[in-house]
Amino acid sequence: MPTITSPRVRRGTAAALTASALLVSLAACGDDGDDDTKDGGKKADLTVLAAASLTDVFTTAQKAYEDKHPGTRLTLSFAGSQELAAQVRAGSPADVLVTADTKTMDGLKGETGTPTVIARNRLVIATRDGNPKKIKALKDLTGDGLKVVLAAPEVPVGRYSQQVLDKQHLKVRPVSQESNVRGVLSKVELGEADAGIVYQTDAATAPDKVDAITIPDAQNAVADYPAATLKDSDHQGAAAEFVQWLRSPEAQRILRDAGFQRP
Repeated sequence: MPTITSPRVRRGTAAALTASALLVSLAACGDDGDDDTKDGGKKADLTVLAAASLTDVFTTAQKAYEDKHPGTRLTLSFAGSQELAAQVRAGSPADVLVTADTKTMDGLKGETGTPTVIARNRLVIATRDGNPKKIKALKDLTGDGLKVVLAAPEVPVGRYSQQVLDKQHLKVRPVSQESNVRGVLSKVELGEADAGIVYQTDAATAPDKVDAITIPDAQNAVADYPAATLKDSDHQGAAAEFVQWLRSPEAQRILRDAGFQRP
């Protein structure tokens, strides 16, 4: 004899199945690693790998971004671009990469999203405060007994420095080659070198300790700063939002105030 199920039981079973399906659907929607914030953005803890020359300006940008995106927290890690690239290749967990040259970024095409240039920079000669050696131009860096420090050739600023020296057919023998631009600036600040070639934005961070000697545009090099998300990021939405923000009027104003040029 067939079993007869009452309408009440059928309705109760259907309701239970509907509720269960709804819970599964909600769980799936909330399990993408990023939560929506009230302003429509993404909520996440982002690790940003950035070139050493961005240390001061990105610290300022961090506060501005977090104030406008209360669901997101930025952890900033600064080093020479070549060191950052090595970290990415080694699989260090991070979400965004910003380098001081396109060459380094292009070497990571398999690891990043599409890069976008967020700023540009130029070189200056940094001398000890008061410029005691009376350095006026690149050719003065070849003087006998002058202690000049440069960044290593694999570092973007070191490569740019060599380009401008080669363009003028100048041979400079540095007393040391540093792993990032801040190392060069520090040597000059401490009096361990008479001069060094740095970005104009780095010299501007130590106006009481170094003098900045302008290099004419015809002799100078332009450094592009590309930013990109990292493909292994667990927060693709939030990372992309931060990269996009770096091109926004607010971020560009912060970069301009620090001496960076428009992309």
